[in-house]
Formats: sequence, C-alpha cells, structure tokens
Amino acid sequence: MASAMASIVALKDVHGELKSRMERSVDDFRANLASTRTGRANVHMLDQVKVDYYGTDTPVSQMGQISTPEPTLILVSPYDMAMVSAIEKAIRTSGTGLNPMTDGKVIRVPIPAMTEERRKDVVKQLNKTLEDHKTAIRNIRRDGNEQIKKAAKDKLISADDEKRASEEVQQLTDAEIKRIEELFRAKEKEVLTV
Repeated sequence: MASAMASIVALKDVHGELKSRMERSVDDFRANLASTRTGRANVHMLDQVKVDYYGTDTPVSQMGQISTPEPTLILVSPYDMAMVSAIEKAIRTSGTGLNPMTDGKVIRVPIPAMTEERRKDVVKQLNKTLEDHKTAIRNIRRDGNEQIKKAAKDKLISADDEKRASEEVQQLTDAEIKRIEELFRAKEKEVLTV
C-alpha cells in the first residue's frame, strides 16, 4: 500500500520512523516468543542467558556452539573450556528453571516435560508480554499523532492531510498489533499442545 504520509514532505520522516519503531517492537516480541519455553528443546531458549565473561555480560550463544541433538536436550559446547562452569552456573541461576549438567567439556541441559499448570503459567506470561508490546505500539502511535498535530498546528500540512495521516497511523498500528496477536496465538497453541 502506498503511503499518503510518505508523499507529504512534512511527514515523510515521521512515517518511516513510526514504521521502523513498530517493527522493532514486533521483532522484540518475536525474540521473546523464541526464547519462551515449550515442551521441546530449542536453541533460542538460552538467548536471554548472559555469562560473566571476564567482566562482560555475554550471551551464551556467543560463548559456544548450541545444539539440540534430541527433542528434550540442549547441548552447549563452549569455545573456551575455562568457561564451562561459568556457563553452567549462568544457565542454572537464569530463572529459566533449567538444571544443566556438565562433564567438564560440554554442558547438557535437559528440558523437563511441562505440567499443565506450567503451560498455563507460560501462556499467562506470554499474554503479559503481548500486552506490554501492544502498549509500546500504541505509545508509538501516540507519538506519531502528536507529530502530525504539531505539523498541522505549524501550518506545514492541511487539515485533510492531517486526517489522512492520522488514519494511516491508525492503520499501521492496527496492522502491527494484528501481527503480534497472530504470533502470540501460534505460540500459545504450541505451548498448550502436549
């Protein structure tokens, strides 16, 4: 769909900025979903885990090779063998509920089967994350509408342009919210499927 805002000189930058900010919010939500625990092992489950690597918080994914050799196991093969116990400790204390084991060379992270109650808790947490991201997108919409109103007040755009631009911002908002709701529904189904 061609953008009416992009063709208005005073609003050209506003449209691009709103779109990219909303897309960043959707990408952040997608990353949250990827690291959410379902009943199956997934290399992204460790995305939020950080290891103290010589004073720098470093993601586990940068500390070693992560793989899922079986549906209920994540395997971490550290690049630096001196970091094996630090990686194991970071996973154990990350709040993911995972209990890693090591043989000194690799770290095995068994993924326990999820109880019905745990699945419902995960969906509840996902719902909260969904609401937070919807709010973020609505805040971006509010910022965009304020910029449009200011442009109209400063006589940079006509009243018709203001109305069209506001409608377009609302359409953009609705589309992005619909995208994250669809992502949520797909993940919810995956979590609740035993």
